[in-house]
Amino acid sequence: MKTTAASKHFTGRAFTLIEIMIVVAIIGLIAAMGVPSILQTFRKEGMRKAVSDVTELLGDARAQAILKGQPAEVVFHPTDKRLEGAGKSVGLPAGMDIAMLDINLMDFGGAEVARVRFFPNGTCDEMVLVLHSGDDWQKVSLEFSTAIASARPVTR
Repeated sequence: MKTTAASKHFTGRAFTLIEIMIVVAIIGLIAAMGVPSILQTFRKEGMRKAVSDVTELLGDARAQAILKGQPAEVVFHPTDKRLEGAGKSVGLPAGMDIAMLDINLMDFGGAEVARVRFFPNGTCDEMVLVLHSGDDWQKVSLEFSTAIASARPVTR
């Protein structure tokens, strides 16, 4: 059998089994290092969703007060870990706690019911809500002069 220049070029250029196993092991190590980050992202998904739901509910109550021209309110049930207002109800996921609920500089964290009022002129009661899940802490606050909710991580 005659060998051509092309067949001589590829002779002896394959990967050995050892080389392939080393590459697979390196890929496995990199994947294993990424698993904790992926799990942490999924765990924080509950916090992100809870903060988003709370700020959305507060924004809807603000809009309702302004559009209807009459006061609206969001009712917190800290012991049940839920809040309701603007025709909606939001429950906090399991494992998440209300670490702090201050309305007009008064602590309502242990109260059965707490209310935040929104007024037709675009103002509201002052409110600070701190949510806690594992090592993740988020602060949701209402600026009383604009009634706009903002959320940010709590730094210690």
